Amino acid sequence: MPGLYLLFLAISAAGIAALDVRHRLAMPVAPIRSTVAVVAGTVFFLAWDAVGIATGVFVRGDSPLLLGIDLAPHLPIEEPVFLAFLSYLALVVWSAAVRGRLRKADAP
Repeated sequence: MPGLYLLFLAISAAGIAALDVRHRLAMPVAPIRSTVAVVAGTVFFLAWDAVGIATGVFVRGDSPLLLGIDLAPHLPIEEPVFLAFLSYLALVVWSAAVRGRLRKADAP
């Protein structure tokens, strides 16, 4: 089913966003800084992908779950969405870990 991977990425991102908002971890606390971090991570990983594609290390696999739209050779449209999700997930996990360490340090 084409687009299923993109749908699951969107559902997963919505779940992480719900946790982020519920526990006030990243975006609700510092939206501009969080957005810059996610965009910077996404751009970094897209550059990494570009190098991998140019050197022949990364190739686009065939999957019926992809939409079939390429932004560039061997770069499906789902890739930047996945990289943004990965960056956002890392930011939320990092924020939760920092909060946990602060709480542990404050405990008597």
